[in-house]
Amino acid sequence: MNEEFYNIVSLIHQEDSRYHPDAYEFVMEALSFGQKKFKQSRHITGHQFLDGIKALLMKNFGPMTIPVLDRWGIKNTEDFGNIIFNLEQYKIIARDKDDQYETFKDVYDFKEVFDAGYRKELAKRLKTMRF
Repeated sequence: MNEEFYNIVSLIHQEDSRYHPDAYEFVMEALSFGQKKFKQSRHITGHQFLDGIKALLMKNFGPMTIPVLDRWGIKNTEDFGNIIFNLEQYKIIARDKDDQYETFKDVYDFKEVFDAGYRKELAKRLKTMRF
């Protein structure tokens, strides 16, 4: 990220302080991650983006994902949509004609995915390990 990005995030945060500035940096990282995951050089759908976010959060934060999201002010998938649309307003990312706010509403439950889901994934890994 460059200085211009951080200046714009500072402006966004002054207007909409619901989300920690670190959340915006993560969203940009997740966008890049999602593009690689879905082999898209440009635009990915909202659901692809949220799938990439989920994978990157688990990879980066594992069982600490929910506390990190809480610190960032993110309570549900809709909050990621709000961040995306804030970034679009400042032309940090481009909006596609098919992008809709509703795409981000109630896509998955954080506790189910990042708590129970993490435990299930960990149990699978432990079963395959040799001790």
